Amino acid sequence: MAPRRLLLVSYPRTASNLLVKILALPNQPDVLANDYGGYFFMDVFTCGSKDGRANKPADQWTKEECDKVRAAFQACLDEIERYSARAEKENKMLFTKEHAFWLYNPMAFGRMMYGTNGAYDSRFHLQFPEIYGPSQTYSPTNETIFSDEYLRTWRLAFLIRHPALVFPSFYRAMIKLMSANILQKDELRSVLEANMSLKWTRMLYDWGMENNDAKYTPLLLDAHDVIHNPRVVARFCELVGLDPHKLQFEWEKEPGTNAVRNTEASLEQRDTTEQESLTIKNKQVRAIMLSSLAGSPGVLRNKAPETVDVAIEASKWRKEFGEESGLLIETAVLAAMPDYEYLKARRITL
Repeated sequence: MAPRRLLLVSYPRTASNLLVKILALPNQPDVLANDYGGYFFMDVFTCGSKDGRANKPADQWTKEECDKVRAAFQACLDEIERYSARAEKENKMLFTKEHAFWLYNPMAFGRMMYGTNGAYDSRFHLQFPEIYGPSQTYSPTNETIFSDEYLRTWRLAFLIRHPALVFPSFYRAMIKLMSANILQKDELRSVLEANMSLKWTRMLYDWGMENNDAKYTPLLLDAHDVIHNPRVVARFCELVGLDPHKLQFEWEKEPGTNAVRNTEASLEQRDTTEQESLTIKNKQVRAIMLSSLAGSPGVLRNKAPETVDVAIEASKWRKEFGEESGLLIETAVLAAMPDYEYLKARRITL
């Protein structure tokens, strides 16, 4: 039996919001999604990078810090399960889009980013509903916060994009977040290193290939095909159970918004709880990350060049961002290319 839940795994600046717009989820009669097409686990990113936590491995966090991040994971899981129960009641497929990085156990970051030997323990274990079985297990290749039993209840799909297009765009977005006082300067490098990588995506994709029913193995889309080849998106819809006739490639431009400025004012004008502060900051993040899409009337094909020369692009990055930051981006791009080529070779083609 096919999983009735679709988890689209992306990473920042892959045109994932564009893909969700093209899929026209509100017009898909047999699909349920939240207002953002996913991002249930955005609070984890905000909470995990708060108060300098991003700058040290999780095995050096205090118990209070671990408890806060685990509570954020649990609240996100509980919310997605509420949607899942509603989808089942309405006999619909639940759709959500999440960034791969957000789904990983914080202990995995310590080993991969800081070289620590932090072992998995109960500090980040979640409470799963009883319907997923009496016990939850984690295979050696599963470094996410989800158990194997839970992950198998999702149809996994992945969206990738060339690192030389993604990473500098992500850097620009992080500069905007710093200007809006959402991200602190001393948090920037660790956030960049965690997000400017495809290892999280590849690890989860490989897990899915090894652990899912052969009939429902993970699917891969490349953003270049999403932008230039509508037939590939239509084929993706057919494979996952979406209606390809509902796809949209043009739409009305959204009116201008002062969401960032308005939410900053909200923070200044009243005392807020920690959860309210997270919610407000997440609205600011969305406003910044969605600004290009909000101002477009449809798919802009000039944003996705046919060829990318990393050496030429690297010289542009050094001019735009300075020598040190340009080198940081170039190094991350070159390190990510083997994973990108590996995944790209397995994407949906016609």
